[in-house]
Amino acid sequence: MKILILSFYYQPDLCAGSFRTSALVKGLLDVSSSQGGETQIELISTLPNRYSSFTSEAPALEEHPNLIVHRVALSAHKSGMLDQSRAFLDYAKSVINLVKGKDYDLVYATSSRLMTAALGAYVARRIGRPLYLDIRDIFVDTIKDVLPNRIAWLMTPVFSCLERWAVNSASKVNLVSAGFLPYFRERYPSQNFALFTNGIDDEFLIDQPSGEQKSVEEVLRVVYAGNIGEGQGLHNIIPDLAKKFEKDLSFCIIGDGGRREQLLSALGDAACSNVVLLPPIKRDELIKEYKSADILFLHLNDYDAFRKVLPSKLFEYAALGKPIWAGVAGYAANFIADHIPNAAVFNPCDAEDALNSFCRLEMVTRPRVEFATQFSRAAIMQNMAKDIISLPEAG
Repeated sequence: MKILILSFYYQPDLCAGSFRTSALVKGLLDVSSSQGGETQIELISTLPNRYSSFTSEAPALEEHPNLIVHRVALSAHKSGMLDQSRAFLDYAKSVINLVKGKDYDLVYATSSRLMTAALGAYVARRIGRPLYLDIRDIFVDTIKDVLPNRIAWLMTPVFSCLERWAVNSASKVNLVSAGFLPYFRERYPSQNFALFTNGIDDEFLIDQPSGEQKSVEEVLRVVYAGNIGEGQGLHNIIPDLAKKFEKDLSFCIIGDGGRREQLLSALGDAACSNVVLLPPIKRDELIKEYKSADILFLHLNDYDAFRKVLPSKLFEYAALGKPIWAGVAGYAANFIADHIPNAAVFNPCDAEDALNSFCRLEMVTRPRVEFATQFSRAAIMQNMAKDIISLPEAG
């Protein structure tokens, strides 16, 4: 079987899409080998570009037994929609050129902002092969909240059409969050959906705590790592929390994104002296930062669209056994309540509720063995790989 994989991000890039696709590729090759078959994978991604402040070397062409990786060079871009649109056009043109004249048994596309999904649908239809779609966000839902009303009003019908075309083109659609299911079932009742979520990568499983350890520092260290964008809304919560806990907590924010400057400005206005911002770092360094923390922090902005998501960050946080302080609502809040002990949830952008929820945390690092077993990324991706390979039209 020959599979074409379209993923805008791939290792060594630093983001959820990269980590997910890297694990899936390994799962597909492992499953194929164990079943005595031979799966050839051609993957088209981009050279590392998730953050303009982070660079990592990677070859434009990488060849392994049963795996070819193409990494497309993009024009310089930041987090603005115009920049991102130009970058995607670079990617789409390269994909179309690279697949020209080739045949595949199956096309797989993973997408958060919908465009890679639409590109996958175009390629699959063009070569007359089945499409397996992996949806990591509801982009049509998100733009209504995060864009100005006038722009959202203009763009929503366009992206709704793209979503309908992509989803209806797929033989099967995987949803990363079960919170997406009501939205998609209502709109596409005849589509076949799977639910293979994110999970814990091996690097984090290896570094699970072996026992219980109490925090003894007078000033506790709170760490957040990830994107600093409108979706995370850190500028709406960190300055208030830092002032409320000025003598008790120090905050370390690791990452970059479109709202970093706004966060810096808000911290300056609030005269916060207990917050440090660091640029994105590699995963091995990140794990060290997590392990040195007393509390791991997570926040999503107070938008209706984010009540359906399940942040991938939760899985790596939970694996390391640290107390988790999370400003989330909806499905993510319910998931935490059901699966993650010693996690305090508060209403997004509500500093008073965050203050109240903080009292519910135990300042202790403790292994979450059941969670780690249930949500191993390798196991989840092995099962997803089996689902992809067994797609009837690809046989």
